[in-house]
Amino acid sequence: MTPPIILASTSVFRQSLLQKLAIEFDTCAPEVDETPITGESAQELVIRLALAKAKAGAQDRHSGLVIGSDQVCVIDGDIIGKPLTRAKAIAQLERVSGKSITFYTGLALFNAADGTSEVICEPFTVHFRVLTSEQINYYVDTEQPLYCAGSFKSEGLGIALFDRLEGRDPNTLVGLPLIALTQMLFKQGVDILAPAQA
Repeated sequence: MTPPIILASTSVFRQSLLQKLAIEFDTCAPEVDETPITGESAQELVIRLALAKAKAGAQDRHSGLVIGSDQVCVIDGDIIGKPLTRAKAIAQLERVSGKSITFYTGLALFNAADGTSEVICEPFTVHFRVLTSEQINYYVDTEQPLYCAGSFKSEGLGIALFDRLEGRDPNTLVGLPLIALTQMLFKQGVDILAPAQA
């Protein structure tokens, strides 16, 4: 019997990505302090938070596979968060014009039945075109990417900002590496390409 699958996230983007795998899952809101630890690298941060979210989602559960994920954007060595304001979104895009930035996505799968887990960090690099101020302002006003790390939505008009994308799985950029997740689930006995077992 397939164990319950729980996505420890309220992100509509991650939920829509997981729906691509055509599996039943529940969601929960993990209560996790996302404050970085002094000296922590971007990779260490997302691995720690992804696992913390998966474990938080497994609280009070005796079975189930809980998925945790966290993502940060790194520009010139600096961890960049969501812009939240129009001015910050414009400033972020001006900073990355003609440059490359890397997203690090932590992915954890926690087995609530036996307490075992697997966690990885998946990188994805975005190479930006050289952008004019007019293009940046138009993009920010059109798509309002104020709650997106890096100030863009790659699944929307944001694709026009790029010169090229570099990484194993384009889903990683949106926030959930499905190739890696499919492999993790398989190790736990869940074959995405097999008929569901009652």
